[in-house]
Amino acid sequence: MVSGGTPKLPPGRFVSLPDRGTIVVRDFGPPDADITVMLLHGWTATADLNWFRCYDALAERHRVVAFDHRGHGTGLRSKKRFRLEDCADDAVAVADALGIDRFVPVGYSMGGPIAQLVWRRHPERVRALVLCATAPVFSGKRVERLSFLGASAVAAVARITPEQARVWLTDQLYLQRKSREWEPWAIEQASSHDWRMLLEAGTAIGTFDSRSWIGDVDVPVSLVATMSDPVVSRRRQTMLFDLIHDATIFRVDADHGAVVEGARRFVPALLRALSSVEGRLE
Repeated sequence: MVSGGTPKLPPGRFVSLPDRGTIVVRDFGPPDADITVMLLHGWTATADLNWFRCYDALAERHRVVAFDHRGHGTGLRSKKRFRLEDCADDAVAVADALGIDRFVPVGYSMGGPIAQLVWRRHPERVRALVLCATAPVFSGKRVERLSFLGASAVAAVARITPEQARVWLTDQLYLQRKSREWEPWAIEQASSHDWRMLLEAGTAIGTFDSRSWIGDVDVPVSLVATMSDPVVSRRRQTMLFDLIHDATIFRVDADHGAVVEGARRFVPALLRALSSVEGRLE
């Protein structure tokens, strides 16, 4: 699993997305598996930083697809403003490029809104949803809105002093949730971010709100809730459960870094969440 402080990762390959660009995609597990899961990572992470502790367990029974979102790691670069809707469309473009018709989006934190938007914008492509450490809305109180929307101002500064922005954000937003065992590798991963786009992503997260439509979801849904989460509160995660008819919930006694630091508890919960939606597929 580990080589010189770097986890052993599945192979990746370059995939061209028409009219979008080229990204690195990890596509592994049994190619004839009944279920394809598409892993959608959180803000300031990469697919590998977010999901590397889950890869082996998921690949035992599923075809697994993972890639970096716009502005993150090896993800697409664009001069356009970052939009979560574009990330959802990117996910479907990846599926198209790999010849995948329908799949299960599995979203963590920011990946949760992206997964929700995949269903809203491309419902015919979604077999089920698994939403982890996420919510239907991230900013309610004025102080919360300011903490997200303030990223817009920092984004303007990032255009002038990107190195200062990178150093500050690397310290503040992701590594504070990392175990030190992986810190050098995490720094290397984070150094490839487009910080202007990431800061705009913070604004997009802060203005996301699916409360008016997420209850219309017509596919099986499972939630993995991180019960000691200071980033996405238990109340907001529970709100998502309350809004989605017939959703199942699997609770993990861990904080927002559960997918890495609490993997021994998180991974079994994730597998149970997937088994739950698979058991409800038509």
